[in-house]
Amino acid sequence: MKVVILAGGFGTRISEESHLVPKPMIEIGEKPILWHIMKYYSHFGYNEFIICCGYKQYVIKEFFADYYLHTSDVTFDFSEKNKMIVHNNTSEPWKVTLVDTGLNTMTGGRIKRIKEYIGNEQFMLTYGDGVSNVDINALVNFHRSHGKIATITAIQPGGRFGTLDIDESESINNFKEKSKEDGGWINGGFMVFNPEIMNYIDGDESVLEGYPFETLACEGQLKAYKHTGFWQCMDTMRDKQLLEKLWESNKAPWKVW
Repeated sequence: MKVVILAGGFGTRISEESHLVPKPMIEIGEKPILWHIMKYYSHFGYNEFIICCGYKQYVIKEFFADYYLHTSDVTFDFSEKNKMIVHNNTSEPWKVTLVDTGLNTMTGGRIKRIKEYIGNEQFMLTYGDGVSNVDINALVNFHRSHGKIATITAIQPGGRFGTLDIDESESINNFKEKSKEDGGWINGGFMVFNPEIMNYIDGDESVLEGYPFETLACEGQLKAYKHTGFWQCMDTMRDKQLLEKLWESNKAPWKVW
């Protein structure tokens, strides 16, 4: 199953660093948070990624193009016609497709643009700015067990996010994005979709968290996988500093590799 990561936004709420690099390339422990997310999925055996790029997309492409330089010891032998020798060959078992999905494309539109790379199969989706210790295998099994089109990992961070109205059968009856702070369940990313999700997305202006999710909820096609463990997005510098502190103290719950 492929993993799609949304990495094209401007990251305006963490502009102290996002004016230099895309938000998913802001570093935690000297590695982009995008790398942390990919390492997490890879731990569960998911190694094929499609990254939806946009703002400063060349930075993400250059990072992967020079991945050996970032992760291995290298000798440059200029006496041998600029020969480069890569030592210890540190790499990952990843297949990474980087797609420029546009500068101003909305979240749903970005997914629509990568349809040809996904094919007619189930896929996972998450945001390029959040880490968690959600059990990916349990999430996928849950999605396959209920037979609906979409599964959202629901978490309870308390405040400042939109809320999900979840009933006793884990169906999401209403999707209220960016509503009043009430400490309810919210969309924490780490989603699983059937290919039919594409039928609910129009063009570049389509916001995934808008009409697609609202319609799926009304049709009983949106399920919630409740996660009560660790989850943290990196919206602000305060969030980044919290993640840095966890990483430096060897207490990062998402570091399972």
